[in-house]
Formats: sequence, C-alpha cells, structure tokens
Amino acid sequence: MNPIVLIPARMAATRLPGKPLADIAGLPMIVRVLRQAEAANLGPVAVAAGDPEIAQAVRAAGGAAVLTDPALPSGSDRILAALAELDPQARHDVVINLQGDMPFVQPSVLSACAALLRDHSGCDIATVVAPESSEADRTNPDVVKAVLAREEGADFGRALYFTRSTLHGEGPIWRHIGIYGYRRGALQRFNAAHPSPLEKREKLEQLRAMELGLSIWAAIADDAPISVDNPSDLERARAYAQGVEIGGAK
Repeated sequence: MNPIVLIPARMAATRLPGKPLADIAGLPMIVRVLRQAEAANLGPVAVAAGDPEIAQAVRAAGGAAVLTDPALPSGSDRILAALAELDPQARHDVVINLQGDMPFVQPSVLSACAALLRDHSGCDIATVVAPESSEADRTNPDVVKAVLAREEGADFGRALYFTRSTLHGEGPIWRHIGIYGYRRGALQRFNAAHPSPLEKREKLEQLRAMELGLSIWAAIADDAPISVDNPSDLERARAYAQGVEIGGAK
C-alpha cells in the first residue's frame, strides 16, 4: 500500500468565510491540519487548494499545495484533481482525504483509517467514527450517525448506513468523522457517479458510495476531534490550542 494524504480547502465556507487561514495560536488552521497529517507518516501530504491565498500560506510554511479549480463542487472532486496533477503515474493506490477544518486531529486516527485498507481487502473506503458525546447527539440532525456491523470489543466495523435521523434502541451511537481513505479505483468510481437518491435525501455523499455497492469500513476513535465550522468552534479551537503541541494531544 502506498498512500498519499490530500487536504481539500477553500475560502468560501458559508458559516465561516476564510476559515483555512483563520489564526489559531499563531498558525493558520490549514497549516495545523497539514502538520497533523505529516506527523502520521503515512506518505506525502499536500493541500488541494481552491484559492491562491491558501496555497501561498501552505507553501510559506514549507508544505505542498496544488491550486485546483475553485468551481469544483466538492472536496472529493478537489482531491481527485490534485491527485491527477501530483501523481499522473498512479503510484499511490490509496488516497486519504482529510478535511481542512480539523486542526487537532490525532495522527493515530489517520493511521487507523489507513490500516483498514491495508488489512481488509473487502474495504473499498475507510472512514472514522467516535462515540456519542452526549444524549443530545442521538436526535441532532447535524450529528451524522454511522450504523456499524461490529464484533463486540472490536475497534472497527463495517458500515451499513449513515443517517441524520434519530437512532432508537439499545447499543452505542457512533458519530461519523469526515475522514476518508479511498482505494484509488473507488475514488474514481465514486466521483464519476451522479449524486444518488439516498445521498440527496440525507445530504450525505457517502451514501452515493454505498448505493454504488462500495464497502465502507470505519475505525473507532476515542473521541471526535474539534471541527471548525463556525465562529464559536473557532474560539473553542483557539482555547484548546493553548495546551496542545503540533502532532500531539492535551
């Protein structure tokens, strides 16, 4: 297995415009994400930038960046475009797609995601889940829940479905974390397909992959990393950063 880690980022976020360059304890957020990915030592890391200022910030910090068409509709489109430029010979058979708004994601979480593709031939796409943080997660439509087939005590499972709906009954609730590892062929097949009926109904693009028959497996992390989607998330991230070193945890 020969992975590459790609981080899609663009300035035009609806709830927090310009968030890739938001300062968190002296570093742009996108640079913090880059450093966490580099610390995982999975392979080359690059930012698939939708805007020149993102690419400039990454390069100024010594990182690699590819400027992609700002009109691309999704992060997966952005990483596929960057992959075509960075690796036209298709040397990298696995692509890790790390969102550019997770400045404190643990390198071990990225490694666990990649390990599913290394160790399980039936896994087309790997992702990450974490336990619910509160009872409110169960009914919150903004919390995406993963339904897993999992042996008791295992630190991974095979995804059966993803939903924003309330889940009932006994058993754990797994929060989905937006990190994906793709076999290269699975990424190409996913991107070539039109949005599917379930994807449009739930507004979850991973359901397109499932409707295509691609198998998604999920590694279980101890907790969900901070994801910066709005100004209050950014303030929480800035407070958290005071006790965090790059590549490490509190």
